[in-house]
Amino acid sequence: MKIEDIRKPKGANRSPKRVGRGSGSGHGKTSTRGHKGAMSRSGATRRLGFEGGQMPLFRRIPKRGFTHATKKIFQIVNVDVLSTFRKDTVVDKKALKEAGLIKHTEDPVKILGNGKLTKPLSILCDAFSESAKRKISEAGGKFDIVKKSDKKC
Repeated sequence: MKIEDIRKPKGANRSPKRVGRGSGSGHGKTSTRGHKGAMSRSGATRRLGFEGGQMPLFRRIPKRGFTHATKKIFQIVNVDVLSTFRKDTVVDKKALKEAGLIKHTEDPVKILGNGKLTKPLSILCDAFSESAKRKISEAGGKFDIVKKSDKKC
């Protein structure tokens, strides 16, 4: 079989419904829109979530808690996985990305203190937990918080 021999199956291309082409077609006069009402008129649309006057789903379900609009979502890295880096290495977002420990260099990174750190490393990240700071210091390493400039575009 060749690429030029491939054909669409029978019935794959349906022609669109032709409305407003006379009463003999079965779709004449009101053109399948019915009599009167908003949707029978031109330019009519329904808003998102409209259910024909029934109480919409998003209003029926209970709301719980609070969602902060500007919440920072950190990428998490534990100190035990930082032992994969060589001694006295500067570990920043780029190094973490290359090691496959984070997905995006644009998003903030927080170092957590789960596990043990055996090598002295110099770590540059957006946030550190208290236990992570203590473990980095105990291993003879340094940590620095990278401050992003708050420039508005």
